[in-house]
Amino acid sequence: MDRTERLFAIMDALRRRRRPVTAAELAEEQGTSVRTIYRDVQKLIGLGAPIDGEAGVGYVLRPGFFLPPLMFTAEELEALVLGARWVGAQGDEALASAAENAIAKIATASPDDLRGRIDDTGLWPAVLRGTGAPPRPILGLVRRAMRGERALAMRYRGESGHSTDREVWPVQIAYCEGKQIIAAWCCLRASFRHFRADRIERLELTARPYGKPRRTLTVAWFEALMRQRSTPA
Repeated sequence: MDRTERLFAIMDALRRRRRPVTAAELAEEQGTSVRTIYRDVQKLIGLGAPIDGEAGVGYVLRPGFFLPPLMFTAEELEALVLGARWVGAQGDEALASAAENAIAKIATASPDDLRGRIDDTGLWPAVLRGTGAPPRPILGLVRRAMRGERALAMRYRGESGHSTDREVWPVQIAYCEGKQIIAAWCCLRASFRHFRADRIERLELTARPYGKPRRTLTVAWFEALMRQRSTPA
C-alpha cells in the first residue's frame, strides 16, 4: 500500500468510528508503524482534514466532514449494491426506496459514471419462491419510534389467536427471510418481547417517550438475549 492509499484508508478508519482511535490501533489495522501513523495524520491535518486529538490520546474525525470525490473499490461497490437489493426484498417499502435512492446518489456523486457497473455487478440476493416478505407499512412507523424514542400503542395477536393491547418501546428490527421480528420492551409484561410484524393488528405512534434511552435498552435487551441462549433448555 502506497502512502496515498494509506491516507485514504486512515480517513476511512476514522470515519467508521465515533470515538477516538489510538495511533497504535491504526498502525495495527494498516500494517505499519505508529511513527508512520503520526506522520500520516499530520499530513492529513495539513491537507485540511478536520482531525482532532493528539499522540497518545487518540484521533477522531469531526462530524459533518465529507471527502470528495467518492471513490469505491470493486468490492465496496458490490457490497453496497447487493445490500440495497437485499433490502428491496424485505417488505419495508420506504427503506427499499431509500436504498435505491442512495445507490443512485452514489452513482452520480462518483467521478466516474457508475451506473453501468451498478447494473451489472452480477450479484443478487436469493429470495426463495413464496418466502418474499409482503409489504409492511408499519415498519416505517416502528423505525420512526426508534429514531424519536417514542412509545408505540399496539394491538398484537399471539400464537393462540388472542389479541392484547400493549405499549411497547421498540429497540431493534430483525429482517428475516419472509418476515420481520420487532424486539421491544413491553410495558404490559415488564420485560423484553419479540413481536412478528405480520401479527400486529393495529399500531399507533404516541407522544410518550421511552422510559430509558434506546441505547440503554438495547444493551439490556442484548444481555437478556445472551442469558436466555446460555440457559440450558
